[in-house]
Amino acid sequence: MHNLLDDYAHGNALRETSARLKLFLGLGAILLSVSSPTPIAPLFVAITMSLSTVILAKIPVRIYSRLLLVPLSFAMLSAGVVAFMHGSGQTLFSVEIFGFSLAIREEGANLAALLIARTFGGMCSMYFISLTTPMIEIFAVLKTLRIPQFVIELSMMIYRYIFVFLDQAAMIHSAQVMRLGDAGTKNSISSFAMLCSVLFLRSWEQGERLIVAMDSRCYDGKLDLIEPAERTKPRAILAVAVYLAAATAIAVLTR
Repeated sequence: MHNLLDDYAHGNALRETSARLKLFLGLGAILLSVSSPTPIAPLFVAITMSLSTVILAKIPVRIYSRLLLVPLSFAMLSAGVVAFMHGSGQTLFSVEIFGFSLAIREEGANLAALLIARTFGGMCSMYFISLTTPMIEIFAVLKTLRIPQFVIELSMMIYRYIFVFLDQAAMIHSAQVMRLGDAGTKNSISSFAMLCSVLFLRSWEQGERLIVAMDSRCYDGKLDLIEPAERTKPRAILAVAVYLAAATAIAVLTR
């Protein structure tokens, strides 16, 4: 997944667009989605950001839809719990399970719809950023915004080594599966425990190798980032401003 996202971030049709502008658009859309009091504005953001990612950035629909399935499945489960456990008003649906009556009421249904819409809008905005902007450019933009240097460096290392450890875990798991380590519940639990212990040791070793590699390259506590020399087109700035203004107007008018 790390290679997949990075490949599309480096090769999409919006690659040459200003990273600062794309980041501003995505973060603005996220804030509008999570702060909207009704589902209309988040759904508008989700649809428009999805169309921008698929049509303007030319990300394949199949890949984009697969990326959305995981967060939306969690959102649907959370919305189901909220719908049954919260709210008052007219009963829309009820069912009895083991003598307990569970009901979806009007206020709970509205809250669940708002939760799904906010999640959908926020995730579409996040994927717009991650699929159109390489992480190194995002870190460079954060540097220009005067974010503390140690925060940026820690973020860069964490981002890199999350996927290193995932690769290590995948290789260990594949080796266990080839040796029938997942045959039966007892073997699966034992294999998982061994995977965690070996992954901890591998992580420790990778950290020591990182320190040695950085010291050998005269690391002085600062990682230099090349800030891209880019000029934002006035037409693009106007389009982003109009879009965010329209989304804000929808959120205000539908509250």
